[in-house]
Parts: sequence; structure tokens; C-alpha cells
Amino acid sequence: MPRQQPAAARPVRRRSYDQFCASARALDSVGDRWTLLIVRELLAGPRRYTDLHADLPGVSTDVLASRLKDMEQGGLAVRRRLPPPAAASVYELTERGHGLLPVLAALAEWGAPALTERRPTDAVRAHWFALPLLRALTGLTQEGVLEVRLDEGEFHVRTGRGAVVEPYGFGPAPQPDARITLDAELCLELGRGDVTLAEAVKDGRIEVAGDGPLAAELRGG
Repeated sequence: MPRQQPAAARPVRRRSYDQFCASARALDSVGDRWTLLIVRELLAGPRRYTDLHADLPGVSTDVLASRLKDMEQGGLAVRRRLPPPAAASVYELTERGHGLLPVLAALAEWGAPALTERRPTDAVRAHWFALPLLRALTGLTQEGVLEVRLDEGEFHVRTGRGAVVEPYGFGPAPQPDARITLDAELCLELGRGDVTLAEAVKDGRIEVAGDGPLAAELRGG
């Protein structure tokens, strides 16, 4: 009896708008629900699957796994194994994935006016306020790591030549060159352009800590 040959693997067929248009092609990759929010989480460095699930309340495990697989196939993210002592599998953005930062920043700016009141069902994480805040920090000229403290937690931003979320993955948090303390509502006001960074510092709504050039610039010196 002849030996049966294994069936050829079927090519993965991604959903597509089938339109010869740059916007449509982009949405083929990131238009599915949750994809851009996964990118938002990975902007701060490698994340384990469990970390992503914890910081994306509302996403099912099946959907998260499916989106991550799509992002790998689309060249937006890679999965790799960290060496000991971490010894964990993590996801991280590729260079193409990092290229979505200005897209997310523009979406955050566009969506900021809709954040008029926090609903009882709304989850919140401190690092979600990084994107709205980047707009206000872009004008800083001193390079360094800025620690941003909110009631909800803290995150880090690298300043100078623009402003980006500072990744540190599973290592220790970076030593900040300066620290600011403010509330989430002020982050949103800064993102909307309702108040400037200098005005908020002058009015005492932002507390600045540190002795170096970055702290001096934040104080207006």
C-alpha cells in the first residue's frame, strides 16, 4: 500500500481590504481591535504574555494570542526567550512596530477631548498617560531620563530630540535625571494643549525634583 504523503500546509490568509491604498494596507496590519493597544504596551519594552494580559483588561486570552501571532507574522513584533535569571518568553516590537509611535501619539491627541470624565467601568494604568504627555515634553532640549509619578504609578520618558517612552523591560528601572509629580487630569490637559508645561510648573501643579540640567530646564532655569 503506497505511503500517504502529508498534506501541504495551507498558507495563512489574513483578512484584507484588498485595496491598493497605503491606508488600507496599514489597516490590514493594525486595524483589528486590540492591535494598536498591544503596540502601546510594547512601546515600554519587552513584555511577557501574562503582563500584557494584565494591562489589557477586557481582552480574552484567545484574542490576545491571535493578535500577537498576527503581529509576528506582519513583522510588527517578535517573540524571544530572555536569558537567566529572567528566563521568560517575551514579546517586543520590531523597528517597524516602533514606527507606530507617531500614529499612536496622534490618536491620543485626537482622542484626548473625549476623556472628559472617568466612567466607573474604566480601567486605568499610569503608563497610559505617557502618550498624551509626550506632546508637552517634546520641546525639552536637555537629554535624559525623566521619571513621571502619578497616583496610579510611574513611568519613564527619555527627553531631548523629541520625547519617547523609555523602555527598561525586566531590568531595574533607569536612574532618572529628574522627576516630576502630577496628576492624571493634568497629563490630559497637557496633552490637549490646555496648559503648557512651564505654566503647570509655575502654578505648582507639577512638582519637579532633581539637581541636574534637565531638572533646571523643567523649572525654567
